[in-house]
Amino acid sequence: MTPAPLIMKPGEQPAPLSVVGTRVTILSRDQADFKITLQSGDEGAGPPPHHHDWDEAFYVTHGQVSFVFDGEIIMCPAGTLVHVPAGVVHGFNYGVGGGEMLEVTGPRSQAVAMFAALDRLAAAGEPEPAQLVATTAAHGVTLCV
Repeated sequence: MTPAPLIMKPGEQPAPLSVVGTRVTILSRDQADFKITLQSGDEGAGPPPHHHDWDEAFYVTHGQVSFVFDGEIIMCPAGTLVHVPAGVVHGFNYGVGGGEMLEVTGPRSQAVAMFAALDRLAAAGEPEPAQLVATTAAHGVTLCV
C-alpha cells in the first residue's frame, strides 16, 4: 500500500511536546522514512553535547542558534542549514531572543520517540538528571556531560 502524501496546513499541527526547554512539534507521520520536527526555545535553552547513530539536519527559520562541534561554537542565524552526520558530538543553544528551526532525521532516527518519552517525563514533574540520561540512552542518544 502506497502511503498518502502528507499535507499539513497552518493550524493543523499537533500541540508541541515539552522537551527539556525546547518545544518540539512533530510534522511527519510515523511511517515516513525520515522525521521532521519544528523546534523552538527560549534564549539559552538546548540540549547538551550528545551523539547518536543517525544523521540529522537543521534549518534555522527564526532567530539564531549556537551549535557546538568539538568545543567550537558556531552562531547560525535564520537561513542557515546545519547537517550533522551520524556519530558526531554536537549540541546547541537558542540565541538572544530565542530561536526556531526545522529538524529532519533519517530512517534510523529514534528522535521522535525520544521526544515523546521526554515529554511524558516533563508532564510528570521535573525529571531527575538520571531519568533524562536513561531515557535518551534508551533511544540511542549518548549525552556527553
